[in-house]
Amino acid sequence: MDPFAPLARQFCTATLKKCADGKLVINEPGRKHEFGLSEHPSANMQLHASRFWRRAVLGGDIGFAESYIDGDWSSNDLSAVVEFFARNIKHLGAKPSAHPLRSMAHRGLHAWRDNSRRGSRSNIMAHYDLGNEFYEIWLDPSMTYSSACYDGADNLSLAQARKYKNLTDIMALERDKHVLEVGCGWGGFAKFAATEIGAKVTAITISPSQFEFAARRIQEEGLGEKIDLRLIDYRDLDGTYDAVASIEMFEAVGERYWPVYFSSLQDRLKPGGRAGLQIITIRDEFFSSYRKSVDFIQRHVFPGGMLPSISSLKSEVERAGLSWHDNKGFGLDYARTLAEWRVVFNQRWDEVAKLGFDERFQRFWNYYLSYCEGGFRAGNIDVHQIGLQKV
Repeated sequence: MDPFAPLARQFCTATLKKCADGKLVINEPGRKHEFGLSEHPSANMQLHASRFWRRAVLGGDIGFAESYIDGDWSSNDLSAVVEFFARNIKHLGAKPSAHPLRSMAHRGLHAWRDNSRRGSRSNIMAHYDLGNEFYEIWLDPSMTYSSACYDGADNLSLAQARKYKNLTDIMALERDKHVLEVGCGWGGFAKFAATEIGAKVTAITISPSQFEFAARRIQEEGLGEKIDLRLIDYRDLDGTYDAVASIEMFEAVGERYWPVYFSSLQDRLKPGGRAGLQIITIRDEFFSSYRKSVDFIQRHVFPGGMLPSISSLKSEVERAGLSWHDNKGFGLDYARTLAEWRVVFNQRWDEVAKLGFDERFQRFWNYYLSYCEGGFRAGNIDVHQIGLQKV
């Protein structure tokens, strides 16, 4: 028994009694705690170690996540647990916070993981260079690791293609036009633009493993004349293009470099050229507190990352001299995308385990995917396709 558990439990339960949206049941040996005044979302937690309470109090949302990853608690619907807390932020305060010294340490580490050219390479490798085979197991055949846009599509592969089509429409991309893709991943959009639109594509990444995979894919499918793949930072690129695409890359830029990013878009676009961006955002009212803290994603998943709000994006776009002409949010589609990824990830866990990953790694990925899904379902975060134009 953790000697600090009784006091920490008392503090946590008193705080959780403020929650009104949804229902949360926490079961521990000999005790049952119920919180919330409505039925949706309905979430449950089963505690396996009394140290959970102390870790939640001292570590805030990061301690809460780490205690799940370490096996201190479990749930049969992890995304519902996250959604419950996300919907009750207004009752819990702007953001469940850690002990001040821990918060200071997290902020210091986050600042140290700055997205300079060298830092960006290191940060991107921390997540994407787990091995191409790992991502091949649970992503759809296009190897697309960003939100799909269902909009009537009945499966993930079709929804990913629809997302790509929507972006090409935003950019008014046509046959033989030249599009730059900033942050090309494993080459899904580049292939779509080249084969479905007939565009010429310059695709860039700073991930060696993604570059290797995309290069092989381009060669095998005979797309070398259509796609120019480069291992280069967006800040080191020159030339101008008819259009620029960037799909969920902006989140990894870091707030310090937002002006540089939009200035680069301005420089790379020809006069009248359009950019089609897909960006995850945080609600305007949470942005101020969010930017002063470090969350689970920034600490453990995407070092150096930072979500913008729509208002902060518009300010940066205006400062760069670009014109904003399209904006569509589809956050619930991202929740569905994440849920589909998580189902396949767990269905094919035996294949993942053969790559050398253990059950703690499985809990980590289940928490990460559920954490994001719950945030989108609650509406605290959203994903947008945005159209910009150089005027």
